[in-house]
Amino acid sequence: MLFQTFSTLALGALYAASGAVAASSSSATKLPAIEVAGNKFFYSNNGSQFYIKGVAYQADTANSSSDDSIDDPLADYSKCSRDIPYLQKLQTNVVRVYAVNTTLDHSQCMEALADAGIYVIADLSTPADSVNRNDPTWDIALYQRYTGVVDAFANYTNVLGFFAGNEVTNNASNTDASPFVKAAVRDVKQYIKDKKYRTIPVGYSSNDDEDTRVAMADYFACGDEDQKADFYGINMYEWCGDSTYQKSGYEDRTNDFKNLSIPIFFSEYGCNAVTPRKFTEVQTLYGDQMTDVWSGGIVYMYFEETNKYGLVSIDDDKVKTLTDFDNLSSQMAKISPSAAKNSSYTAKSTSLSCPATGKYWKANTKLPPTPSKDLCTCMEDSLSCVVDDKVDEDDYSDLFSYICSKVDCSGITANGTSGDYGSYSFCSAKEQLSFVMNLYYEKNGGSKSDCSFSGSASLKSATTKSACSSALKQIGSSGLGSASKSVTGSASGSSSASASSSASGSSDSSSSKGSSSGKGDSSSSSKKSSSTASTKEKNFAAASKASLSQVILSFVATLGVVAGAGFALA
Repeated sequence: MLFQTFSTLALGALYAASGAVAASSSSATKLPAIEVAGNKFFYSNNGSQFYIKGVAYQADTANSSSDDSIDDPLADYSKCSRDIPYLQKLQTNVVRVYAVNTTLDHSQCMEALADAGIYVIADLSTPADSVNRNDPTWDIALYQRYTGVVDAFANYTNVLGFFAGNEVTNNASNTDASPFVKAAVRDVKQYIKDKKYRTIPVGYSSNDDEDTRVAMADYFACGDEDQKADFYGINMYEWCGDSTYQKSGYEDRTNDFKNLSIPIFFSEYGCNAVTPRKFTEVQTLYGDQMTDVWSGGIVYMYFEETNKYGLVSIDDDKVKTLTDFDNLSSQMAKISPSAAKNSSYTAKSTSLSCPATGKYWKANTKLPPTPSKDLCTCMEDSLSCVVDDKVDEDDYSDLFSYICSKVDCSGITANGTSGDYGSYSFCSAKEQLSFVMNLYYEKNGGSKSDCSFSGSASLKSATTKSACSSALKQIGSSGLGSASKSVTGSASGSSSASASSSASGSSDSSSSKGSSSGKGDSSSSSKKSSSTASTKEKNFAAASKASLSQVILSFVATLGVVAGAGFALA
């Protein structure tokens, strides 16, 4: 493969020609925010249409387990300032990043990108903090992670939007995970509104699964404005080598989504089954056959890794452009998509019916409740029998199995297929275990021996603050009711994750990339195969603790073992 290396002097010349990157946020030019109207993006300042000409810009984060281990490309000015001239040579106006470290400062890179005319779409998740397709939850920890990213980036006008999920549902077997991601969309949108940030679009990035792609797009685009996604991305790898609008499947996909009422674009594209990639699909994607439906796309990816999707390689902090880079640059220089004006644009479709459930689609339109740390604290304070602090979380599953064979644990479980969600389904595992221990304790008479579980539980004084009383009464002892008013900042030791205490929730292929992992969300790169688009996978570490719903469903099989282990009344 041919390489082109820019010397330091050449890099400096290119940099000067494209506009110097600001080293200080005070000198950076502010970009106009991007707005959504119908199925298109528009510049907020002049109303002209905005097409995404993007590049996925992040080294592999697939094994990241915490903020500290995330290779955040927006937090290292020496690297982002090195790369911006190359992004500009590709006509880039959007970069996608798959995971960010919210503890770091991003101002220099964000301002440098703004000066270069580049927007950012950031995934809210990390590989360790995302909706798990095999054990879906929308809980306090995820809510805090997602809103933390919003807090870190909301004040940059060149944030085009956020992805609330990436390939979470990836085939017909796990469509029940989609309500949890849509709940994340709903709650992040509400959080942005509550914090009085500017309106920042929140969307979803899907894979291209033949059985679910149309229903999934409709699902995220349907419903009330406060619930539905603001935009929709598809990781699209159908055009490989030399192809055509018809042969590639692009024509079929355009027909599939022509009535979608929100902007849709390729959140990843660039099949590498044939190398070097010629990127001949660029002319079609930005041509008249597709631009009425699609708003551009994001090429996968900037950095060369083992999957061989890179546009450049980095050696001793020096950038070497690959043949793919030159081919993409040449193709992008030729495009000139027709642009609408917001002032004269009338959307063909402004609403969409939610998909019916059937063989391949089983996601309920009723969404999980908004996580509320305050409500969970209210609940825990009101209990008399709670799990002992010395019990290791690894032992929780055995306790859950035993207790939930004796009492109804529906108050802490969630089911995206049936749309049944317990009022405390978003609480921590410890809070949930204490809740069902207390149910068992009360059901069996409330004696001291009913709160032992072989020393795993203990009694405490139950307290209910006045601010908690109404919500707890409406929810009821089973945890299945619905509180009409929120509990905010009133519970002892609470941190405000969300104000909502509603327990009922909200109403509302040929190139499919499989995944062997439960973690559908987040990044990035090294798990994509270099050989064929149809077998690319993103593998992330599955959640370490067992699914509570799976534990409850399987307790019959394990009860004998559990009882033998001694988790019975002392």
